Amino acid sequence: MIHTRTLQALEYHHITSHLSSLCISGVGRERALNLTPLDTAEDVNLAARVYEEAADWSSRPASGGAVFTLNAFPDVSGFLHAAQTARAHAFQPDVDAFWALREVLRLAREAHASIAVPDAPRQWPHLLAMADGAPLPVQLTAALLRCISDDGLLKDESSPELYRLRGELRRLHQSCMRKVKDFALQYNMLAYLQDEFMTLSSDRYVLPLKANFKGRMQGIIHDWSQTGETCYFEPMFLVEINNRLQELKREEREEERKVLLYLRGLLEAELPGAQAALELLAQLDLLQAKRRLAALLDGRCLPLTPVAEGIQLLEARHPLLVLNRAKAANDAAAQGSKSTGASAASVRPLDIILRPGERALVITGGNAGGKTVCLKTLGLIAAMTLSGLPVPVGSGSHLPWFSRMDAFIGDEQSLADNVSTFTAQIEHLAKAWKHLDASGIVLLDEFGAGTDPAQGAALAQAVLDELLDKHTFVLAATHFPALKSYALTREGARAASMLFDPQSKKPLFKLAYDQVGASQALDVAREHGLPESIVRRAEHYLLQDGQDATTLLGRLNDLAAQREEELALLRQEQDKARTATKLEREKMEKERLRLHDDVRAKATELMRAWKEGRATHKQALKEMSRLRASLATESEATQNKSVLPSPEHFVVGQQVLHTIFNKRGVVTDVDERRSRVRLDMNGVNLWADMKALRIPGRQAVQSSSGKPSSILDNAPRQPVASESGGAARPAGAADGASLRLDMRGLRADVALAELERFMDKALLAGFGEVEVVHGRGTGALRRQVHEFLRAFPAVENFSLAPEDQGGDGMTIVTLR
Repeated sequence: MIHTRTLQALEYHHITSHLSSLCISGVGRERALNLTPLDTAEDVNLAARVYEEAADWSSRPASGGAVFTLNAFPDVSGFLHAAQTARAHAFQPDVDAFWALREVLRLAREAHASIAVPDAPRQWPHLLAMADGAPLPVQLTAALLRCISDDGLLKDESSPELYRLRGELRRLHQSCMRKVKDFALQYNMLAYLQDEFMTLSSDRYVLPLKANFKGRMQGIIHDWSQTGETCYFEPMFLVEINNRLQELKREEREEERKVLLYLRGLLEAELPGAQAALELLAQLDLLQAKRRLAALLDGRCLPLTPVAEGIQLLEARHPLLVLNRAKAANDAAAQGSKSTGASAASVRPLDIILRPGERALVITGGNAGGKTVCLKTLGLIAAMTLSGLPVPVGSGSHLPWFSRMDAFIGDEQSLADNVSTFTAQIEHLAKAWKHLDASGIVLLDEFGAGTDPAQGAALAQAVLDELLDKHTFVLAATHFPALKSYALTREGARAASMLFDPQSKKPLFKLAYDQVGASQALDVAREHGLPESIVRRAEHYLLQDGQDATTLLGRLNDLAAQREEELALLRQEQDKARTATKLEREKMEKERLRLHDDVRAKATELMRAWKEGRATHKQALKEMSRLRASLATESEATQNKSVLPSPEHFVVGQQVLHTIFNKRGVVTDVDERRSRVRLDMNGVNLWADMKALRIPGRQAVQSSSGKPSSILDNAPRQPVASESGGAARPAGAADGASLRLDMRGLRADVALAELERFMDKALLAGFGEVEVVHGRGTGALRRQVHEFLRAFPAVENFSLAPEDQGGDGMTIVTLR
């Protein structure tokens, strides 16, 4: 647990308040305000996974082609609570309440449909489990959509009787309008009327009659205008119509009441589903607010790692400082100003690291140098991580699970309780002591500074000793010289210093590890306007006491600051190199895929022409060789990336690769004047241009006859007899030469890709039989190889090898 006092010291409530402002609904804002650290590490990891899945889901278009957008929705939690707790006769919802529930259920149904897509179990399983936590109310949703209109009224189609009544009301209105018009024309009444239309008064149809003509007609006066010049007059011929109108409206109200009672019954029957719909929207609203918060912080959800891996926060920034800077930037942009209103130093990133085996980090350095900010940065980031919130850290950061965190930061004195700062720290630490263990963390800011320096330093060292014995993580900021020596010598502890600029003496807000820093009290006093005479007297007394180590610590600070600058430059160069390497790899991969697709498409076309009889076998092989020759130079540049050897690199007896034929051969003669060599390729001798040759990365495996085997032959074997009893070999190939692919140790997807390339090369080389070594193992790879071979068009048949040649660990393939 994290005590409320610790959360207050870390100003955690400012984070939840800002998160609440990013929600779009009342129920979402309430959840954000009440957000606290989760109970278990499993809950934290689940929250992080749901957040990542929600980010992926919200960026993908639904089946309709549009990305689902969670719009603002009404808070019906009070309505649902009343439906759950109130008695049946006391619960009388109106149309407005059902309209609000209709909007919630409609939006929840759309959100659920957007999440529960066919591939959701693979893409966002945890988000899907959250959405499927409880079934949505199908009947209630359908009834509300059928009965309640978009403008919050009951539809005519709510019930057959209501449809009939409203239809009759409309007909009655039209009849009334017609009769009034006919009557006015017949008796020339237009001169008596203030307006040429009929109106309602006391829920009855009346005519706006001029006051001085009220005695000209028989009827009932229902009301007068404010000026008294108009009376609302009901002629006698409208009395019967108005009486019928009242009867129909009474029946309409009764029918509307029945519809509402019907909807209330559905709500009571499917109340858990309605609550689940509101719960789903509230969770999605909170997840959406988390994503907005991550955009402001440029943050991410941290994974929890084992305690043994320590703490690693890279480029960590204080979340509140980042939010304040973002707010100042927005305000400045709204006012048309370029100033962000926040200093750059206030949000400089820190690397807070405790390596495996280290449990204590003692931070020293000058006043106003950022020691307390460092403690609060770790504490607030830890609290946010345990609450499932994104935090402003760089990639590669991680935190362990903290079952408890206690922070002793700031002035905790209380005049009302009659305790000083020192006493308050001791009391709080004593209460928390029995709960601290290897999964806890303690933040100590100037612990022991409120008493005698010697005794305070001794007490602080004793506390650190006991915490290290408990294997509790602890970060301590101090000015005590004794603690500086302690951090450099105590096993399990690590020293760090807040750096300052060697020239200006301004803080750099950077941590330098494995060294201690000077407090810089005199420099701070001088900078903040204390008279120079006082500062010089202080320096004099310090020299008299023989305790001035400022020069030594200043030199260490200068060296550390210089090292940080050099490391920053090295990181920049490293990032540039990584980016360049990534771009080059992407370029090579695109080119490789393009070449592969070109060769595959043209090879497929050649195979189709051969099967359809449009080309002979030799013509197809010849065309394929020409194709490979045209692509060899391009393929060499993108895949092999090796520099072609110069003439002096070739010597007699050397093995080389002929890139056009994709075969290996042995150099038998070198003609440097013409830049060519004579090759022996499996008994075939030819002259080849040096630019078409390259030295292979490793020596070819010799066949049993002493001649190099095919380029794809990883291990020699005796020729395997075909079904006809003869040895299957390509035309012109040396006796005993064969093709073999060894896929043992490869993943299935990589193995099948290698097998496809292998079969293409075997066809190009004219082989009639090849061997595929897949190993025994569980048999999974063998089954996938056989499925591939069944679908490969050039395979005549295949079978397992004899037991003396590999058995079920090798498959022999016969090609057409």
